Amino acid sequence: MAFGTNVIQQDLTFTINRGDVFVVMGGSGCGKSTLMRHLIGLHRPCKGRVLYDGVSFWDVDETERLKILRHVGVMYQSGALWSSMTLAENIGLLLQEYAGVDAEKAREVASLKLALVGLAGFEDYYPSEISGGMKKRASIARAMALDPDILFLDEPSGGLDPISGRMLDDLILELRATLGTTIVVITHELASIFAIGTNSVFLDTDTKTMIASGDPKKLRATCENDTIQNFLTRGEARGRKRVG
Repeated sequence: MAFGTNVIQQDLTFTINRGDVFVVMGGSGCGKSTLMRHLIGLHRPCKGRVLYDGVSFWDVDETERLKILRHVGVMYQSGALWSSMTLAENIGLLLQEYAGVDAEKAREVASLKLALVGLAGFEDYYPSEISGGMKKRASIARAMALDPDILFLDEPSGGLDPISGRMLDDLILELRATLGTTIVVITHELASIFAIGTNSVFLDTDTKTMIASGDPKKLRATCENDTIQNFLTRGEARGRKRVG
C-alpha cells in the first residue's frame, strides 16, 4: 500500500477465515484504515492481490467486482449516516437502490435490522437525536442491510465509554453467532481486541509491514516481540522485564 513514493505497508500476507472476528491492529498511523479501504475496493494495491474465495478482486472486470462487493457490508469510522434521513431511511435507501425493494418493504426490513442491533422503535429518529453508541449500532444495522457475508467495522468502539464499548463488543459476538457473519474489525482498543478477536494481523509503523498474526490472546501470551508485547500489555511487559 503506497501513495506515490510513500510506502504505507508492504509484504502483507494473511488469511481471514470464514467465521472469524478478524482484528487489524497496530499503533496510530500504521495503516489500519488504509488497509480496510484496500480490502473493500476503495484503493487498488500498488502491488499484490486481494483474494475473495480464491478470486483476485482487482484481476476481474467491474461487473465481477460489484458482485463480490454485494456480499460485503461496511461501517465507517465516523458512522457516515446521512443526517437528513431517519435511521429507517438510511437503511432503506440501500435496499431500494441495490435490492430493488419498494419503500414499504424497505422500512419493514430496516425495522428488523434496527431491532437486531437493539434499536427497535428508533426508525423515525434522526442521527442527531441519538447518542454516539446508538449511532454506532445504527451504522452497523445499515452495513447489514443487504445481509453481507463479510462485515467490515472501522473503529466501532472509538469514542465510546467503556460500558457502551462493551455492549458493542457483545453485539458483534452475537451477530457472528446468530448470523455466521465473518467480521473484520479495525481497532486499537485492547478491551475489544481481547473480548472479540479470534484472529488478527499486527501492522507495525516503523518497519511498515506486519510483524505477527493469529489469536490476539495467544500473541499476548507467547509472542516475544517487544513491540507487540508493549502494545498488547500497554507497556506492562517492558516494566516487568525492568523489575526482573
